[in-house]
Amino acid sequence: MTEKSKMRRLSIVLMAVCSLVLTSCKEKKTSTVIIAPKPVEEVKKDPSKMQEINQDMNVEWIGKTYQVVIRRVSDESLPMVKDESGSKYYDNVITLKVIRPDGTEFFSRTFKKTDFSSYLDDKTRSNGALLGIVLDRAEGDNLIFAASVGSPDRLSDEYIPMVLTLSRMGNVSIKKDTELDTASDRTEGELTEEEDDGV
Repeated sequence: MTEKSKMRRLSIVLMAVCSLVLTSCKEKKTSTVIIAPKPVEEVKKDPSKMQEINQDMNVEWIGKTYQVVIRRVSDESLPMVKDESGSKYYDNVITLKVIRPDGTEFFSRTFKKTDFSSYLDDKTRSNGALLGIVLDRAEGDNLIFAASVGSPDRLSDEYIPMVLTLSRMGNVSIKKDTELDTASDRTEGELTEEEDDGV
């Protein structure tokens, strides 16, 4: 075999090897490793706050005009409550003030759900929120207020209505409201949606 023939054969072999190498490089490698996405940790929603109420009104009582001031705010120091779906809410406190015509304070007290506890069932006592206190009417020597404790979800109709009476001596009495007005959407113990969008 001549030198020229040897070189030609070597060239053919080299070309064949290169061709094999290039073909194997083009083949896609199949991996058996499955890469799963990292699980996303569910972000827990913070407890909700019910809308604040700020309500001032005048009332004719015992021959004079008194001012009634009601403030409802969430209180983060109180145990949290839950609605029917298990969503958590901060409970509320409600401050009720009655101002004399000369601007002096006749009555001031901050109410909590515990002030109404003896009138509540177990479910409302543990998971209900103090929803509202609203002036109903002046009657003789008393100012009559409607109060309610119930689900913190403003769309819920689960609540317990009560009557809070303030005497001209500054004494407070509470009783369960047995004369519920079923014709209205909300009890008289709560503000209507127009008065407060948060209840």
